[in-house]
Amino acid sequence: MSASKLQSWGRYPNAPQSNEPLVWRDTVRARLDDARERMGSTLPFGNGRSYGDSCLAATDHVLPMRGLARFIDADWESGVVRAEAGMTLGELLAITLPQGWMLPVAPGTQFATLGGAVANDVHGKNHHVRGTFGRHVRRFSLLRSDRPALECTADEEANLFRATIGGLGLTGVIEWVEIQLMAVRSSHLNVSRMRYGNLDDFLALSRGRESTHEYSVAWVDCLARGAALGRGIYTCGSHANDGDFSMPVQRTRDVPFVPPLSPINSVTVRAFNALYYRRQRRGIELARVDPASFFFPLDNIRNWNRLYGRRGFQQHQCVLPEANARDALHAILQTIAASGSGSFLAVLKRCGALVSPGLLSFPMRGVSLALDFPQDARRNTALFARLDAIVAEARGRQYPAKDAHMSSEHFRAAYPAWEELERHRDPALMSRFWQRTTQS
Repeated sequence: MSASKLQSWGRYPNAPQSNEPLVWRDTVRARLDDARERMGSTLPFGNGRSYGDSCLAATDHVLPMRGLARFIDADWESGVVRAEAGMTLGELLAITLPQGWMLPVAPGTQFATLGGAVANDVHGKNHHVRGTFGRHVRRFSLLRSDRPALECTADEEANLFRATIGGLGLTGVIEWVEIQLMAVRSSHLNVSRMRYGNLDDFLALSRGRESTHEYSVAWVDCLARGAALGRGIYTCGSHANDGDFSMPVQRTRDVPFVPPLSPINSVTVRAFNALYYRRQRRGIELARVDPASFFFPLDNIRNWNRLYGRRGFQQHQCVLPEANARDALHAILQTIAASGSGSFLAVLKRCGALVSPGLLSFPMRGVSLALDFPQDARRNTALFARLDAIVAEARGRQYPAKDAHMSSEHFRAAYPAWEELERHRDPALMSRFWQRTTQS
């Protein structure tokens, strides 16, 4: 990414970030001090896979960490590895999978960095089994503007450890991360896919199968209505007990330019959703798939965010507590279907009861729903206000890593530990998200 084009994945808000790439860890201190002196504040920037404004500096000046992507150390007997914070999860897997070790938690893209995975405490299709990424972090190096570099663990510098996991890059610059990997007998997965008819069918399916499968997720037709509200395709799977540890290089397609008008609209989404739903045969379809296809399907389309046009897109991702999930999801899906908005990318996942060590971790026991919406200020403002009210009434919360609109009222109510994080925030670091939700 060039210095003039660093931005969030959603391309909204349109706020290009100025930067000078970092290459060596021993230069981070000088660059942090220089940015504080010249700009007042800055922000670490990984690979730009956060969707909203949590990765955008309030000053629009960032410290790009992608150049710090070296593998540092590994114990292949125990599966403990250490790497610089700018290494992507895909780059890490290319080293660890041949040794029989898998990421214990994999988000929807392999292009997130290790530092970003910690800062956003990412979760995956196996939250009900493994919890968030932060549960598997053993230690990390944190460089602050007001203190020497610190090595943080659950026992040493414990307050900063908790604040940094899910801390949105605000507690300091993460230089390297040490994590505990998960042993697997094969990189490939045995997967079951099945079509289901409505939201209640999804809830029954996921409750019945999550205890016997490592991974569980569903695609949902966000425009289905009536008796078919919430219909979709449910997928569950586990690592195979036999096979190799390869991660095949997939053929990728590219969206070469940003179209003047987005092809994603109510007509195309409705047609695609109906076709995609009916393509899935009735009954249970069994398959053996490679890890990239299962964990990172969208990575097969480079620059897929360009499909949303020049104005970009916003994602609305919420998690709803178990007791209120059914009624709240019903209301949310009804509201979205009535609006005629939404996208092909609508994901339902169950979250388990495992608690993250992070202060601001997003998941809770219940159900998460994520949808993308082409950016339209008038339509999205009204729609998101209705969705946010449903989430707040159900005592759910939205995901800061995917957010570009959440009100300070809703953020502070959903994340009461924000004040503790503010006390641990590095005075040289400030994001647009944090400024928007806590400083007004």
